[in-house]
Amino acid sequence: MAGFLSVLKRIYLSIYNWTIFFGWAQVLYFAVITLRESGYQAVYDAVEKPLQLAQTAAVMEIIHGLVGLVRSPVSATLPQIGSRLYLTWGILYSFPEIRTHFLVSSLVISWSITEIIRYSFFGMRETIGFAPSWLLWLRYSTFLILYPSGISSEVGLTYIALPFIKASEKYCIRMPNKWNFSFDYFYASILVLLTYVPGSPHMYGYMLGQRKKALSKSKRE
Repeated sequence: MAGFLSVLKRIYLSIYNWTIFFGWAQVLYFAVITLRESGYQAVYDAVEKPLQLAQTAAVMEIIHGLVGLVRSPVSATLPQIGSRLYLTWGILYSFPEIRTHFLVSSLVISWSITEIIRYSFFGMRETIGFAPSWLLWLRYSTFLILYPSGISSEVGLTYIALPFIKASEKYCIRMPNKWNFSFDYFYASILVLLTYVPGSPHMYGYMLGQRKKALSKSKRE
């Protein structure tokens, strides 16, 4: 029974990883083609649907960690996926005014290259039991550039969206109401921005540690 469940788990994770891989590959393809043919102003419209699907599907990674399907700590997965969902739905989807900014292109390209490498790495490990050394190196090295470019784009787009958030009062809950509760999305967004100050260096340091561990292990083998 344990053997059957192990096989079932590998089949499921293989399908999951390769499905999301193809989703991000589509995002990157549309982004590059649109940049070349129409300019950065048109990138968001070209990638919107596959971006939303691929990024929202990452919620499953939190569930995988919670139920023990993967060894990734939820404490590292949750903030990363949470911030991306916030950008995808809480900023880009909610405030069309910023969709034509050039930072959308740097965001989408940084995210998509990172995820194409990551999901193909895990997909190969689940499908054939290992990933080639060059893919291992890419998995634990490209973040050195792509993480800062992605984070900078996230922060920049959130900051640019602030005036539109404040003017629209979207997602705000005003008093009085039957719940006796108020919520201001503008100040919540500022709070999100502030979390990048301690969060980004911490996550970068965590990934540097993972890189050292993974590449050292690879050399020993």
